[in-house]
Amino acid sequence: MSAAFRSLRYRNARLFFGGLAVSNVGTWMQMTAMSLLVFRMTGEATAVGIAVACQFLPMLLLGAWAGAVADRHDRRKMALLTQSGLACQALLLGVLDLSGLITLPSIYVLSLVLGVVNAFDNPARRALVTELVEPELIPNATSLNTAVMTGSRIFGPALAAVVVATIGTGWCFIGNGISFAAVIASLIAIRPAEMYRTPRRAPGGQPVREALRFLGSRQDMLVIHVVLVIVSTFAFNTMVSLPKLASREWGGDGAFGIVLAVMSIGSLTGSLLTARLERVSLRWFIGMVMLLGVGGLLLAFSPSIWVAFVFAIPYGIGTAGFITAANALTQQAAPSDMRSRLMALQAVAFLGSTPIGGPITGYIADHYGADWSLAYGCIIAMITAVAAAAYWRVKRPGAQPALVPEGSVV
Repeated sequence: MSAAFRSLRYRNARLFFGGLAVSNVGTWMQMTAMSLLVFRMTGEATAVGIAVACQFLPMLLLGAWAGAVADRHDRRKMALLTQSGLACQALLLGVLDLSGLITLPSIYVLSLVLGVVNAFDNPARRALVTELVEPELIPNATSLNTAVMTGSRIFGPALAAVVVATIGTGWCFIGNGISFAAVIASLIAIRPAEMYRTPRRAPGGQPVREALRFLGSRQDMLVIHVVLVIVSTFAFNTMVSLPKLASREWGGDGAFGIVLAVMSIGSLTGSLLTARLERVSLRWFIGMVMLLGVGGLLLAFSPSIWVAFVFAIPYGIGTAGFITAANALTQQAAPSDMRSRLMALQAVAFLGSTPIGGPITGYIADHYGADWSLAYGCIIAMITAVAAAAYWRVKRPGAQPALVPEGSVV
């Protein structure tokens, strides 16, 4: 697996990924505790879906514009600002919870605040990763970035399950706020002289339209983004479906964090398997979509938590491999001065679809069963994978080979 970690030869990359790993354990603690808090307050998956929608609605509305801002400014300084804002949001949420002043409306409002800050943080932080290593290592660095994000989920949800069961959800939020010190310190310690800076976007022009025109000119990129929108909308709502599924089928909502942690072992594996590739292909991307669909469908109808553990692994591999491949494919194709905008559009496709899919998934869980709230999205994902593969077979002769080398696609 040494090929998967080749970006860690660079000091700046080691610092950033180390700080990000610590911070994301706290982030997953908060996400897990938030879903449990809302579910325990209301007993409804729909309410959890609304809270998740509030968190990701700003990405849908602001994401593309935020990417243009990140392409125009210093991404390291922008990430310092946004990470500090995320820390403040977590600490405020924890204080309200511990003081007994937390309410469902306040959770929705703070979720919106979190979403606004994340809309600017996401493109700046992800594009910053490409400036920490030499250009030929960008696909590896972006894959490692996803591996850090998903690997942290092994510990964050399990830790949240223990903390929630012993001292309450509020301390998960406080812990998350404190954990941001690690990534903020790493951003401060990065040596700007050792960064591989890319040209900044010139002021003026039509930055968002330029990025959209670029996507429109590439059939391979269009396939990726259409698949991202469909699969993310319907098959990436585990924070909504799993709390109720754990409560009804796996022995209580406390099992939610444990299943999520086991799933993350698969997610880390999927990220590292993608990171090992010298160049990611569209075939790998579509294959990961099919794997997440099959694994998630089996997970949805697992009769016990032990069976759930078994199927959570392939589902995790598929989910992380899917998004890691999408990141790498986009970075491979992106002009250097357009990376933040393209990553922002990808985030809009991936995260901005949650305000639509989250409430739909919650409604299905409350009215048709928790198992179907996960299964329906997995079925849609498999259909999407088959349709994308068939489309690419037809369109392949006219597709640009720069993103996907000849002979490596479906």
